[in-house]
Amino acid sequence: MIEKLNHQQRSIAKLIYDVFQISYPVEAALIGVDDFPPLQRTVKDIQGSHTSFYGFWVGENLAGVVEVLQNGSITEIWSLVVVPIFFRQGIASSLLQFAIQLFPSEIGVVETGAANSPAIRLYRKFGFEEEKRWKMEIGIEKVKFILKI
Repeated sequence: MIEKLNHQQRSIAKLIYDVFQISYPVEAALIGVDDFPPLQRTVKDIQGSHTSFYGFWVGENLAGVVEVLQNGSITEIWSLVVVPIFFRQGIASSLLQFAIQLFPSEIGVVETGAANSPAIRLYRKFGFEEEKRWKMEIGIEKVKFILKI
């Protein structure tokens, strides 16, 4: 079940934080970095975010989170994470499909590490096309995908 998460509430922000802390190390390992900016977000950062968060629940467990910002005709996926014990159950696909349908816009945008092949396969499966690649100052190669809806 997917539902909107009230991330301004501390207990909910803490749940989101916990999912990030469990999930993002997998991406960091895939792209070969120790210093991974998403892992530096705090509960307070999440509470103060101007994005929207939606969670995929499996029973009492928050199994995945998508973070979305709609800015006019553009919908940006800021985060899409799944707790590793729930990998390969279609949760990321469900969350991405949910976000695309909930925020209809002319363009969808998402970024990931260029070495994050599972995420890249997912975005391509949904029709996202690579727009550009670049290397961040901290050495992470990133890729930006666009979905024209």
